[in-house]
Amino acid sequence: MKVLITGAAGFLGSHLTDRFLADGHSVIGVDNFITGHPENIAHLAGNNRFSLMRHNISDYTSVDGPLDGVLHFASPASPVDYLEHPIQTLKVGSLGTHNALGIALAKKARFFLASTSEVYGDPLVHPQPESYWGNVNPIGPRGVYDEAKRFAEAMTMAYHRFHGVDTRIVRIFNTYGPRMRPRDGRVVSNFIVQALNNEPLTIYGDGSQTRSFCFVDDEIDGIYRLFNNGDSAPTNIGNPVEYTVKQLAEIVVELTGTPSPIVYKPLPEDDPKVRQPDITRARTMLGWEPKVDVREGVRRTIEFFRTLVGSPRMTAR
Repeated sequence: MKVLITGAAGFLGSHLTDRFLADGHSVIGVDNFITGHPENIAHLAGNNRFSLMRHNISDYTSVDGPLDGVLHFASPASPVDYLEHPIQTLKVGSLGTHNALGIALAKKARFFLASTSEVYGDPLVHPQPESYWGNVNPIGPRGVYDEAKRFAEAMTMAYHRFHGVDTRIVRIFNTYGPRMRPRDGRVVSNFIVQALNNEPLTIYGDGSQTRSFCFVDDEIDGIYRLFNNGDSAPTNIGNPVEYTVKQLAEIVVELTGTPSPIVYKPLPEDDPKVRQPDITRARTMLGWEPKVDVREGVRRTIEFFRTLVGSPRMTAR
């Protein structure tokens, strides 16, 4: 196959690019490097099955030649990033999705949307099945990301129903692992960077809020299976094992050996209190479930961040 991946220099996009290339396919990557990083794809230099377009998918996009798939992963994805780039986040969820769907329609290619568990907002149903419509504040600070993804899902289904485009939608739950950007505002990377720098680990709220952390290798495997063997309905891909944020902080302290204390600050507005995927669909349809437990995944992620200690990436926003 030959596929187009938007956000190819991002955390998930770069791992997904690697997966397609490893299986013998060709990839055209698109990224404007707002939150992606060139180092994430530097190892692909000289690979004749990979090419990169430095381009904003929210602008008009033209691609030469046939394509078998268009996978739309471009978007700021952490609170720090989408609060810093609110307009770009809304545009890539709306205009970017429209442009990417237009390419898929023109090429008669399969379209894959990277959506998010944030479409469930601060959920009133727990765990969250795909049938749950969510509890989102559309005008709150997080609404720029939540509603961008909800609109992207609606646009994807409209192209599926009206134009007959073969589509997939994945709802991604808290993914972590190598190539996360230091200080990107996500809890795993924040804790690890703080621990390696012997800084206090910052918990927002009392730490009792829960998340379900999925290691990147497992997430990419689920995404890849969904692209090849899924259907058009949204599908949760995430780890159903739930941890409190305080438990995660304690794991990071233990595995890094840091003397850092844990400190507490006020909970941000609209921060979800619970988050846990119901992965019945993924298990049944794809035969998928995560294999890497949180302690092992965090250990591997710490190893990656240790390689960045002392580099500008550890201090840059």
